[in-house]
Amino acid sequence: MKLLCLILSLLVSSAVSDEDLSFTYNGFRSTNLTLDGLSQITSNGLLALTNHTRQQKGHAFYPNPIIFKKPSTSSVFSFSTTFVFAIVPEIPTLSGHGIAFVISPTRGLPDSIASQFLGLFNESNNGNSGNHVFAVELDTIQSNEFGDINDNHVGIDVNGLRSINSASAAYYANPDNKLTNLSLISGKPIQMWVDYDGSKNQLNVTLAPSNVAKPTLPLLSVIYDLSPVLRDSMYVGFSSATGSVLTYHYVLGWSFKMNGQAQPLDRSQLPKLPRIGPKKRSKFLTIGLPSISVSLFLIVFSGLVYHIRRKKKFAEVVEDWELEYGPHRFKYKDLYIATKGFREKEVLGSGGFGKVYKGVLQSTKIDIAVKKVSHESKQGMKVFVAEIVSIGRLRHRNIVSLLGYCRRKGELFLVYEYMPNGSLDKYLYDQPNVTLNWSQRFKVIKGVASGLVYLHEEWEQVVIHRDVKASNVLLDSELNGRIGDFGLARLYDHGTDPQTTHIVGTLGYLAPEHTRSGKATTKTDVFAFGAFLLEVATGRRPIENRAAAEDVILVDWVFSRWASGEIVEAKDPNLGSDYNVEEVELVLKLGLLCSHSEPGARPSMKQIVQFLERDFPLPELTSVGLSVGGLTFANRDGFDDFPMSYPSSMDMAFSHSSASASIAGSLLSGGR
Repeated sequence: MKLLCLILSLLVSSAVSDEDLSFTYNGFRSTNLTLDGLSQITSNGLLALTNHTRQQKGHAFYPNPIIFKKPSTSSVFSFSTTFVFAIVPEIPTLSGHGIAFVISPTRGLPDSIASQFLGLFNESNNGNSGNHVFAVELDTIQSNEFGDINDNHVGIDVNGLRSINSASAAYYANPDNKLTNLSLISGKPIQMWVDYDGSKNQLNVTLAPSNVAKPTLPLLSVIYDLSPVLRDSMYVGFSSATGSVLTYHYVLGWSFKMNGQAQPLDRSQLPKLPRIGPKKRSKFLTIGLPSISVSLFLIVFSGLVYHIRRKKKFAEVVEDWELEYGPHRFKYKDLYIATKGFREKEVLGSGGFGKVYKGVLQSTKIDIAVKKVSHESKQGMKVFVAEIVSIGRLRHRNIVSLLGYCRRKGELFLVYEYMPNGSLDKYLYDQPNVTLNWSQRFKVIKGVASGLVYLHEEWEQVVIHRDVKASNVLLDSELNGRIGDFGLARLYDHGTDPQTTHIVGTLGYLAPEHTRSGKATTKTDVFAFGAFLLEVATGRRPIENRAAAEDVILVDWVFSRWASGEIVEAKDPNLGSDYNVEEVELVLKLGLLCSHSEPGARPSMKQIVQFLERDFPLPELTSVGLSVGGLTFANRDGFDDFPMSYPSSMDMAFSHSSASASIAGSLLSGGR
């Protein structure tokens, strides 16, 4: 009886905790928001909902559902939120299209479209009562029935974009409550408060500049019962969209509270907005320049001669088909300066495609990594650049951002976001000076898995990476694992069949069906991820060349440990005694399951994430074709043709790195 009372007490306290949920983000560094579309977290902690892209949308949601009412009642709880935002248009007097705070039954709004729909709805569902969506919109291009445009529209929306109450952006300045206009597209931080009193069904919306205290009078106040609109549990977040005018939409900080007042934001901790436009010119240049003597002419003339010579040095040709990729193309001169002339001291690493250099863009002071490769096929280059630009739109916390490219003569330069802690493999192999503990490795594994789910299922196209391995997983400043090097990636539409027929990748990570048919699928990525799981857990490469006649295949070695009932003994000795036995065993068994020779027996990346998060138990390996009942490793069920994906020991005289280069090299010779 006491035990039953204790359980009931815990359940009650948990429910109260959910009903009183609150969070405060003074900047968004290290936050776990769910992002899609253009949304990303900048290096200084800004939530950038959109970027320099037209006709696109971006969403950012608190990752967990929030209880808004009890199933036994119909009344919505009170809630309060405040956030600081900024809308920064490329052209100061034009913008498109705005930001909305949104409460939705799902994380993200997958069927929504950009432009005038703000990433909230589409033409067919706008206004449907079944949407169960509540939003407060900050619309910078809003037309009324007479065709007039209000570029400062603040509106309360229920299930559609026809606001139930609205006003032009303004605030009541304390202490005399004088109504003062605000410009939503000023590029300056503005704070908004949204407060709902569940007992009175009263909704208040308040605005003010970010350096002004909350006004005593709200801009909008309406009596409206949200109970028919909101379900028992909902998601909260932001939606934004661009139109034909390039606009940046930022959120600097956010606070939310159920059944209480949202905690005030600490303005001193909010991240700074990036500077837009050129620096102001000094008085010396504007006043003193006309009085400079004729000697300046000689300096200018000599400088002109130098410029002509320098221009020849940095000459590059932009073909007609590249014009549409303008925003994604870097100037060779900028990359040359950033890498100090591609100096050897700036080399981060080398591979089969060429070298990777560290650089700093002079215009923005952003750290970058520049991969220098060669490409012989002119037609192949066109296709390759088109896919690189598409991949450049990927946005996920576990994917290294591909910023753009540069093409000059026969060379191609891929520009990536710089990862300060380098690639994962240097922490695993060759007796590293610094190793990762188990919790750090498990965090990296889950991050890479999440990134692959995004590539396979959540982006607008299916992206097959085709080269998942430890050396292509990079670590950011917080040791988060991020998938990099999309040089081999292949894109195709959801629901279609990939047509790739060239074998590319790295020995040890190639699925057996890929070596036979040349066709890469999401299941071949899963196979490579299985090899990745085993190498992270064991600290060994998938193929180790220990001697001319003694090559060790990692999956065979781990399988033998599982067969003898001691799979955990396959762990990396560098882990010592500080590790989670259940997690290590899970990762090793999952690595074997992903390495199954039959593609259909391998789990999807979404299932893999569920296994890693313990949402579902991992199936027994004996139930999927792995058995030790009298079977030898040479003819084990489900693995009988696995060794076909590797050359024999006699053929393994070349090194691991050269094997990678020889197979992957087919890409840049025109084969994609």
